[in-house]
Amino acid sequence: MARLRVLTVVGARPQFIKAAAVSRALARTGSFRESMVHTGQHFDPDMSDVFFEELDLPPPSHFLGIHGGGHGAMTGRMMEALEPVMLAERPDWVLVYGDTNSTLAGALVAAKRQIPIAHVEAGLRSFNRAMPEEINRVLTDHVSTLLFCPTAAALDNLRREGVTSGLHAVGDVMYDSCLHARARSARSDILCRLGLSEGGYRLATVHRAENTRDASTLAAIVDYLRRQPGPVVLPLHPGTREKAGGWGVDLSGLTVIPPVGYLDMHRLLAGAAQVMTDSGGLQKEAYFHRVPCVTLRGETEWTETIAAGWNRLWRGPDYLPRRDIDEYGDGRAADKVVAALAG
Repeated sequence: MARLRVLTVVGARPQFIKAAAVSRALARTGSFRESMVHTGQHFDPDMSDVFFEELDLPPPSHFLGIHGGGHGAMTGRMMEALEPVMLAERPDWVLVYGDTNSTLAGALVAAKRQIPIAHVEAGLRSFNRAMPEEINRVLTDHVSTLLFCPTAAALDNLRREGVTSGLHAVGDVMYDSCLHARARSARSDILCRLGLSEGGYRLATVHRAENTRDASTLAAIVDYLRRQPGPVVLPLHPGTREKAGGWGVDLSGLTVIPPVGYLDMHRLLAGAAQVMTDSGGLQKEAYFHRVPCVTLRGETEWTETIAAGWNRLWRGPDYLPRRDIDEYGDGRAADKVVAALAG
């Protein structure tokens, strides 16, 4: 029997992490032939190559090298480059993850070529249409054939929007990846290299457009981080570094380091007293390590982390009473994705 052809479209750090779990599950079955396209959205070796190495992801079959420019221009260039790839590969499924420009570009090209689309991490909503990521995830959901939801809230969001077919509650594939990496990350020596002690520092990341679009917003976040007790370790996104330098935003008082690999980041997460981030994925990864998080935004799509007391908004109320979150699954979300793709 012929193997089903899956074309996976990725471009950014969180997608590499999610795709690693699903790619392993696809390979285990022997029923699929997966080809991966890396759009190049995250092109810095510290945010791309190292993740493929540490997550045991095979090199992508296609690298498009597309990054930079405005959202429209980037998405358009990706679509132009993805169409001939899809025509050549003739996939049975196009598999996309999350909410980046790469996600939307892959979904739109597949929809126009009438290729079934599977969206992993479907149904998330921040209800802030000023966020590019919100536009990407809404549009992708509404052209997808299979929608793999990590939470009950994600299912409810889709049903409210009239999306009722192809819905699957599978849990969170990032949790699968976290479990896979946990033992290996314990061997990281990054705490020693940075002179940090277990539980004696805070970990921060800042990269969202809403936080880096003007100097005053970025400066306010940096000031907030600087006022936290203990050293605050900031693996600095290249785009944020460029903006801060251009605007003269002073980063002194923070432990600024280059972006780190997946295993080093997990070690930093596991040892932190608190995480402060505008990343959606890192909010959950903090919970996976049972480290409290502060979200550097006005809202979050991961509302259950707020309700369960592991997360709060930086300008919002204090933490609610803490409890475990059941809906992220048991570490087998990727197997459920693959079973649905197999039909």
